[in-house]
Amino acid sequence: MRKILVTGGAGFIGSHFIRHILRRDPATEVINLDKLTYAGNLDSLREIEGDPRHRFVLGDICDGALVAQLMAGVDVVVNFASETHVDRSIEGADPFIHTAVFGTHVLLKAARDLGIGKMLQISTDEVYGDIPEGQKAKGEDPLRPRSPYAASKAGGDMQCLAFWNTYGTPVLIARSCNVLGPNQHLEKLIPLFTTNALEDKPLPLYGDGLQVRDWLYVEDLCRALELLLGVGEPGQVYNIGAGQEHPNIEVAEAIVDLLGKPRSLICPVADRLGHDRRYSMDWSKMADLGWVPRLDFATALRQTVLWYRDNPWWWHRVRDGQHFQAYYQQQYAWRLASPYAQPFLQTQPTRPSGPSQGA
Repeated sequence: MRKILVTGGAGFIGSHFIRHILRRDPATEVINLDKLTYAGNLDSLREIEGDPRHRFVLGDICDGALVAQLMAGVDVVVNFASETHVDRSIEGADPFIHTAVFGTHVLLKAARDLGIGKMLQISTDEVYGDIPEGQKAKGEDPLRPRSPYAASKAGGDMQCLAFWNTYGTPVLIARSCNVLGPNQHLEKLIPLFTTNALEDKPLPLYGDGLQVRDWLYVEDLCRALELLLGVGEPGQVYNIGAGQEHPNIEVAEAIVDLLGKPRSLICPVADRLGHDRRYSMDWSKMADLGWVPRLDFATALRQTVLWYRDNPWWWHRVRDGQHFQAYYQQQYAWRLASPYAQPFLQTQPTRPSGPSQGA
């Protein structure tokens, strides 16, 4: 039996990966280490509740003694643990640095000292920074992160490569484009816009909405990560993209169209600080391994939007929580009240003031 330590396994991608790998390989045992911050959600693991092959441990990857204890006897480590939302990193970067930099360092030390067979570091296309139209970032390109979140991920990645080059620690890096699918926290664009539209609330679109992102369905990402656990080479960086680049305004329009809502719900608001205009990666190395995405963006978006429509029990718990309400007020209340949003708001009968009443 293969034993895998998954960190951050109660988060969006981590929970999908655990369910995916247990479905695919009956001989796999997973230890799931998660701190259960606001983004960790055990409701996302209901499908495997009671499965003896899954063991959940509440804890922090920065706890060296706990990490060493859990990693003893483990074959593979997959590190999803990270603070993930750029907006939150702009407000305060300390937890991002703590988890993505120091936490990754703790994992690498344990992997080195215990002789772990392979460690897979989950990273992001944001470490490359803004990519001009017509260009694509390659794994060997210099890193130019432009947000505190992206910088924290770049710091973790550089430690991984340093441990490979210095100690021969068998670590490899997977850098994914934007991911969509069920169970994603409501702070992210697609879940936020979908749940707001379901309740006829404004969709707060940053700036002109022409920021371009490549979108990959979460199950396709899980297949890519499973492949890398098998054939990925230590010391290598693997970009995982989809070739499905869309500006945010098109995504917003597609969401309201799918739900039969008016496009007038889309409300331009003041942009994020340092907002990158475009991310794009060359993922030919994954194609050379035989991996390609199965779902096109339109199908993936439809499946995602309909999941939120059909599972209000899951996202109501997140949206109605004090933590999300406070975050939403801080992030969007002033934007919706600003002159930037007034042309939209003047067309609406009322202006909501918070997530319990509006966007």
